[in-house]
Amino acid sequence: MLPTREQAEELLKDAERRNPGQWGNHSRVAAHCAEKIARLCNDLDSEKAYILGLLHDIGRKFGVRHLGHVSDGYSYMMSLGYDEAAKICLTHSFHNQVIEDYIGKFDTSAEELQMIQDVLQTVTMDDYDRLIQLCDAIAGTQGVMDMEERMGDVKRRYGSYPRKKWNFNLYLKKYFEEKMGKELYDVVEKDTFRIAEVK
Repeated sequence: MLPTREQAEELLKDAERRNPGQWGNHSRVAAHCAEKIARLCNDLDSEKAYILGLLHDIGRKFGVRHLGHVSDGYSYMMSLGYDEAAKICLTHSFHNQVIEDYIGKFDTSAEELQMIQDVLQTVTMDDYDRLIQLCDAIAGTQGVMDMEERMGDVKRRYGSYPRKKWNFNLYLKKYFEEKMGKELYDVVEKDTFRIAEVK
């Protein structure tokens, strides 16, 4: 189950009021990219893709946390009955479904960490999970970024970027380009889209 587009946008605005920051615009850029890509994929719904992109980081509503934003987002969306969004809140950080995929501080309680690991062991990822992983890897705070530049920025900020995850992002770019039959950066309007255009 998912909220409507309008409900998702209001959830994000409310979350930003609680914890202001550039993460909100990053989420809007991810949503823009997800919608554009899904429109060219016959088996994906562009409205659903937009909503999932918009809510993938909604756990940041509850403050400045690292791994904690994953468990916060999952629990928050589940509490509202939005299980599809909850899944994305968790899977967007774990390309290979292992806790070692996470880049950043492990700032969860033991119970939160166990919950994340339990879900990772049982969840079945689909192309919506993969789509949001891809969009997260190219979404800046003002517009679309070159994937390798964004991953390099993350590596500089956190000191590392797992090679397996780096390579998987490159694979996702190729996978969706083949699915669309078009170049990724052309589809997501990398050179022209700016967050100021989002109303």
